[in-house]
Amino acid sequence: MYDVVERAVRSRPTAVVAAETTWAAFPSLWKPLLDDVWAAVRSSDATLPGHNVMLYTDDVPNVEVGVEIDGAFSAVGRVVSSALPAGPVATTLHRGPFEHVGAAHEAVIEWCDQRELPRTGVRWEIYGHWDEAAPEPQVEVFYLLRR
Repeated sequence: MYDVVERAVRSRPTAVVAAETTWAAFPSLWKPLLDDVWAAVRSSDATLPGHNVMLYTDDVPNVEVGVEIDGAFSAVGRVVSSALPAGPVATTLHRGPFEHVGAAHEAVIEWCDQRELPRTGVRWEIYGHWDEAAPEPQVEVFYLLRR
């Protein structure tokens, strides 16, 4: 169902709100954080926003919720400049309801385990732009590999 591949990615600048949360609390936390990021990014004509991103730096989870940006971003309140990691990743594309993206994560983990590719624990999602005409939303899932 999922086509997992290994490839190298470049760092991508982001504007985010960083938070420490729990997996139980995260579903009700991400939307207000993302709303704060979009308000901050839209307040500056100097920043062009891209896709929504969710970066998980560990299993606590410590998260960064935000958007890709086209370059430098000056902090606005708790919204700060950050970046998605660079390096070797295992990645796949999830097509379908966002609430089922966990299956893509499971596929990447299984693929890495089968190939004995160690993961760093850092992973992220890049969300496709919402399009009511599109048959299925899309989310790219990335796991940073230890090399």
